[in-house]
Formats: sequence, structure tokens, C-alpha cells
Amino acid sequence: MSRYTGPSWKKSRRLGISLSGTGKELARRPYAPGQHGPNNRAKLSEYGLQLNEKQKLRNMYGMNERQFRNLFIQAGKIKEGKHGVNFMVLLEQRLDNVVYRLGLASTRRQARQFVNHGHILVDGKRVDIPSYHVEVGQVISVREKSQNMVAMKEAMESIVGRPAFVSFDEDKMEGSLTRLPERDELYPEIDESLIVEFYNKKL
Repeated sequence: MSRYTGPSWKKSRRLGISLSGTGKELARRPYAPGQHGPNNRAKLSEYGLQLNEKQKLRNMYGMNERQFRNLFIQAGKIKEGKHGVNFMVLLEQRLDNVVYRLGLASTRRQARQFVNHGHILVDGKRVDIPSYHVEVGQVISVREKSQNMVAMKEAMESIVGRPAFVSFDEDKMEGSLTRLPERDELYPEIDESLIVEFYNKKL
């Protein structure tokens, strides 16, 4: 299954969660799309709940099913901690996500585009792979020729705050992942245990 590239607001309403992180998608119409409006959401089965939770997280990070499943398997090989929490931490260590967390992009989709187009450096070297695994302490910066990009400047100006597990120097336009995030710093609306149950039946 390929990565979803359609209307993000419609997908947000279908899943019942803001995929952009702004909450704007659900502000006016906090119910699933369709001609029946607020009464269009049927009660989900146990499998449906697990699938819906998986789809929420996968679409939040903008990944295709193969990437998402492979990272889940990788998380299961980590000996310490819970599988679901380790999985969410690995998602946070993706380069496109770190760029988003630093405030260099207003959405993960925009952050992925910045990485793909070669605007982002890791420890001074250009990396154009959004799924690149960022280690704690690695320096994420903006290529000198890209530092005056209007979209990037607007994203930095509009940011309200950054998570405690990243640091950022606005003058140098560089930052880093200072530590791995704790579970309580990540999406309380996601129940990762349902995702673990979903894949345990599949794998």
C-alpha cells in the first residue's frame, strides 16, 4: 500500500484525529465525512478499533504500510522497554519528524518535502532520506542556500513551542534531539497497545 497523498483534512475527519497537529481539521466539523454527517460513524469491532488506531499513527507520520510495519518489527527487537512505546520513539527519530519537531516545517508533510529536496543537513552532510534514523546528539541544520526560504521562515515564526526532548538555535538554524522522548510526551490520544495487538495477529 502506497503512502496516502490525498486530502489530509478529509483523512483527519475520517480517523477522528488531527494529522497536521494544528487541530484545524476538526475545529468546525469534528465528525467523519459523508452525507449522513455526525451520525455516519458506526460502532467499530475489536479489529476495527485496532486497525483505526494503526491508521491514525501511520497517517500522522505520513508513512506507507511497508515502512510502518518494518519499523514496528524493528521496535520489537529492542530488548528494553515496551514494544509499543519503543515503536513510537523510533517514529520520532525519523529525520522528517525531527525537522518538524524543531519547527523548521509547519507539518510533517512539509518537513518530508524539505528533506527530499536536499535542504537539510545532518552533522554538516546533506541527507535527502526522510526515514533517516536520527541519533541523540546529531546536529540537524539547514543548508546555507536554503536558509532564506519563505516557507521555512514562516514555519519558524508561527511555532508556539518545541518539545522538551529537542533543542534549537534560531540564529544558526540548527538543532538536535537531546534525548529520547518519554511516553507521556507523545500523543495521549493514541493507544499503542491496540497497534501491538493488530500486528501480533498479522505477523
